[in-house]
Amino acid sequence: MSMRVLVIEDNAANLELMTYLLRAFHHVAIEARDGETGIELALREEPDLVVCDIQLPELDGYGVLSALRSSPRMTTKPVIAVTAQAMTGERARILAAGFTGYISKPIDPLTFVSQLVEFAQRGRPTAPVDPPRG
Repeated sequence: MSMRVLVIEDNAANLELMTYLLRAFHHVAIEARDGETGIELALREEPDLVVCDIQLPELDGYGVLSALRSSPRMTTKPVIAVTAQAMTGERARILAAGFTGYISKPIDPLTFVSQLVEFAQRGRPTAPVDPPRG
C-alpha cells in the first residue's frame, strides 16, 4: 500500500531522513518546514497521514494539530507527533491533545516507515493508543 505522507519538520537533516525513508519504500513524501506551510499543504494535498514535529518555529505541533482537526477533511486523518522531548508526561500530553500516535527522536530508520504504515492502517482512534513497537 503506497501512502501519501506529509512530513512537517524544521530540522533539515531530520526532514531529509524521513522523506528519504518514505520514498525508499515507494511512498509519496510531501515536505513542509514549518507549521503554517504544513497546514496549507495538508488541506491542499489531503495526505493519507501527517508526521509533525512538536517543536516548530512560529506555530508548534499542537497548533498544527488544532488547525488540521478543525477541517472536516482532516478530522479522521492520522497525525503522528515526532519529538525529541523525553520529559515525563510528554507522551501522555501528546496523545491527550489528539495526536494519533507518537514517535520519539531520533527516529529508528529500521522501523520508522513500518510504524507509519501501522498508524495509517489503524486510522485515527477514538481513544489514545500506544505506538507500534519495532
